[in-house]
Formats: sequence, C-alpha cells, structure tokens
Amino acid sequence: MHLLVVVVFILGYFGITLEHSIKINKAATGLLTAVICWSIIVLSDPDKSVVISELSHHLSSIGEIIFFLLGAMTIVELIDAHDGFEKITEKIKSTNKTKLIWTIAIVTFFLSAVLDNLTTTIVMISILSKLIHDQKTKWLLLGLVIISSNAGGAWSPIGDVTTTMLWIGGQITPLNIVKQTFLPSLICMILPTLIINYSIKGNIELKPQVDTNQNFTTNSFERNLVFYMGICGLLFVPVFKTVTHLPPYMGMFFSLGVMWVLTELMHGGKDDEEKGILSVNHALKKIDTPSILFFFGILLSIGSLEYIEVLPEIAQKLDEVIGNINIVAISIGFLSAIFDNVPLVAALQRMYSLDVYPPDHYFWELLAYTAGTGGSCLIIGSAAGVAVMGMEKIDFFWYLKKISWISAIGFLAGAGVFILMHDI
Repeated sequence: MHLLVVVVFILGYFGITLEHSIKINKAATGLLTAVICWSIIVLSDPDKSVVISELSHHLSSIGEIIFFLLGAMTIVELIDAHDGFEKITEKIKSTNKTKLIWTIAIVTFFLSAVLDNLTTTIVMISILSKLIHDQKTKWLLLGLVIISSNAGGAWSPIGDVTTTMLWIGGQITPLNIVKQTFLPSLICMILPTLIINYSIKGNIELKPQVDTNQNFTTNSFERNLVFYMGICGLLFVPVFKTVTHLPPYMGMFFSLGVMWVLTELMHGGKDDEEKGILSVNHALKKIDTPSILFFFGILLSIGSLEYIEVLPEIAQKLDEVIGNINIVAISIGFLSAIFDNVPLVAALQRMYSLDVYPPDHYFWELLAYTAGTGGSCLIIGSAAGVAVMGMEKIDFFWYLKKISWISAIGFLAGAGVFILMHDI
C-alpha cells in the first residue's frame, strides 16, 4: 500500500511539472493525486475511522493555509482595484536595471520578515505585474522574489511557517534566531540578486504609463486610505497571532472584515456599477481559484505521505546514514524543495527531543535556515513558489533551468556562512 501511494504521488508530481506539455491544468492533477492517494490508504486500512480522522486533521491544517491565502489575495486585489499599488510602483519604478532589481530584492527580503513569505510574494506579484512589460524578465524577477521572500522569512520567527513551528515548539527563541540566521539569510538573497542582475542584459522595459487621471477609478484620499489600511491589515496579522495565539488566518480574516466594512462605507453613495468593481465581492471573483485548488491538492497529497510516515522515515534514514548534523540540515533543505518543509521539520522535532538538542541549539537554528530557504530550489518547494507558479503560470522546467541553480548557490553559500560563524 505504501509503495502504491508513493508511486501515485510521483506520477502526480510529474504531471504537475509537465503541465505545459500534457496540457492538463496542474490544479486538476493535484486534486486527483490527493484523492487517489487517500483513497488507496483508506481502502487498504481496516480501521477506516482512523484514516478519516487523520484526513480531517490534515484538512484542518491545510484549510488554515488556504483561508490565509484567500484572505491575503482578497486584500491585495482590493488594494489593486483602488490603484493603491501605484504608490509603490512610482517609488521603485526605474529603467536602471541594477537599481530596480536590488530594490525588489531588498523590499521583498525585509517585508517577508515582517509579514511572511507567502503574503509578501502575493503583494510582489501584483506590483511586478503592473510594472514589468517583458514576460521573461518578469519571471526572472519573480524567481528572485521567491528566493528573497523565503530568505527573509527564514530569519524571522513569524516570517516562515517552519521557523514559527520551531519557535512554538520551544526549539528556538525570537531574538536568538534573528541574531544567528540574519547574515546567512542575507547572503542567500544577495548572491542570487547579483547573478540575476548580471543575467538581465540592458535596461528593463517597463509597462507604458497612461494618464493617471484617466486611469484611476478612485480619488487620492480613497487610494491612500485603502492602501495604508490594507498594508496595516497585513502587518497586523503576526501581531494578532502573537497576542491571541489564534492561527494566522483568523488575523487575516479580521483584517479582511475591517477592509470590507471600510470599503462598503466608503463607496455607499456610489452607483452600483462604479461600486461593484471596488467591492470585496468583485475582489473575490478576481481571485485565481485554480491556484487555491492547486495549493489544496499538492498539500493534501504531501499529507498522505506524512500519514504513511514516508517523510519521517526519510529524515530517520538521513540521520542514520549521514549522522553529521550540518549535512542532515542541508539535506532537509534540499528535500523541502521536493516535498514540503512543514512535515520534514515536524519529523525532526519528534526525532530529537530538547534533551538532545536544547533550545537555541546550533542544529535548530541551522534547520530554521535550511528548511526556510531550501524550498526555493524548485518552484514547487515553497508556499511562495507555489503561489507564483499558480498565479503567473510559470513553467516548472523553465524555473528549474533558469532559477534553481541560482537559488542553490545562495542556499549553500548562506549555509556555509552559518557554519563558519558557528566555528569561529
């Protein structure tokens, strides 16, 4: 049974990577893979209630991510409908290649530490779609966004889900993880930025700017209010989580609710046609539903591997065969690009007690870095990458050819800096 589930997962994984060749939407492949994997499990297990209970558990954790994504995408769409991102595009707009690339990388790096890598990526997708004319250039910059957002999330206790898991589990403390992983994460961002800056020849062609007075659907006050309230709403999510200890999607829904009330009051006096495109109802219709379903399918498929304990077995084998904690942590980083960093980190949390590696031990800090940044090596290896793949239709093999090796260089260089810092 275990072997069959693994085979179905691998076939589904290849189906997703070959989306453009086989002409089947990856969301459909992801959903079929998830359902078939779990069907095999439940049909081969005499105690079906246990499997269904475990499926409900996975559905709960995946639902939190999906609802978080839904709320974040709606707020971003709402800001976009009010032309709010024009403020940012005006600030970072530059035909000077180097200035533009470094601005995008640095903004993404620090914003993801305050928000999280997924929300930051959604914001940057919207900004780059308004800014960059050439598709291949935009894809290269989105690859840089994936790398920078994952690097920025790795050094913050609220920037990446695995770092948050280690914080909640007591393996790391906030101040120490920032001190120990900031420089490696920065190196992980800087080297790919240098390479991509060199790879893009000449100046970057920006989208033509139209007369803003004719383009804007709202006045200056409404644009600014929705923009600042939306950004503050996104920034409020980690604060809400820290204060209430409720899951992040609850904070995101609170912010969405506030934005909903605000826009309803703001546009209450307008006619239905004008009000319609500025409403949350319209923003919800614009959300890329196939991307959300793809997210759901791939995460539920990985959940089936976690249930049959394939991922914990992989982690256990790494520990037995390799033994060296540096190589184990780096291997987990590369594995997280294929599977998902959450179950891999959860498996290691179960394998090593705090008696073996106490809080703020070198291993936990290195694991926070590698699990957070290693997923950038494949577009399907992180929430940020999956979001870009779904929303911008980037081909898996294009990313593998153009971005993966750049990401791997940054990842390994950052890990080397981390190990060197510890040795010194």
